[in-house]
Amino acid sequence: MSPRIDKAAKISRRESILQALARELEEKPGERITTAQLAKAVGVSEAALYRHFPSKAKMFEGLIEFIEDTIFSLVNRILDEEKRPLSRCEKILSLLLGFAEKNPGMTRLLVSDALVGEKSRLRERINQFYERVETQLKQVLRESRLQGAEISDEQIKIYSRLLLSIIEGRLHRYVRSDFSQPPLADWLAEWQIVTVGMIISD
Repeated sequence: MSPRIDKAAKISRRESILQALARELEEKPGERITTAQLAKAVGVSEAALYRHFPSKAKMFEGLIEFIEDTIFSLVNRILDEEKRPLSRCEKILSLLLGFAEKNPGMTRLLVSDALVGEKSRLRERINQFYERVETQLKQVLRESRLQGAEISDEQIKIYSRLLLSIIEGRLHRYVRSDFSQPPLADWLAEWQIVTVGMIISD
């Protein structure tokens, strides 16, 4: 087997392990996922799992990296295509809520439900994800000044924190309801209410 084919096979196995982990997180809400369960779901031995990931924490990190890469590449596309400040904010929030709705298992990571008893660095990684989202929202709100919005630094901080709280609240409700309360349910109506008190506009 050539090195190129061998490398492709390794990547494919890594991906199948991460896909199985996401499925297990979705199908067993509220439960801790063991490597024995995961190996059974993938159809390999636990030893085979560890050939691709040295620990379960590394498997979780692999999923978190996938979430980060997916979300922030799409956020960059939104910023390239949409120039109106409020629309940018709404599309970023819709992106996050829609991703969660399509990926219930990964949403358990985003609310740290699946990380109870796991390494503290994993929870810190999730915290950094939200900090990055909040920073991006702050940047969008700052740039609204270029379009004439009279918004102070304090208002930017308050608005970005409010928008982030909406995301986190909807994701927590989704997980808490065993995925029966979709994050996008009544979203546009709620967004209209939220924007009533905002200084910036499109």
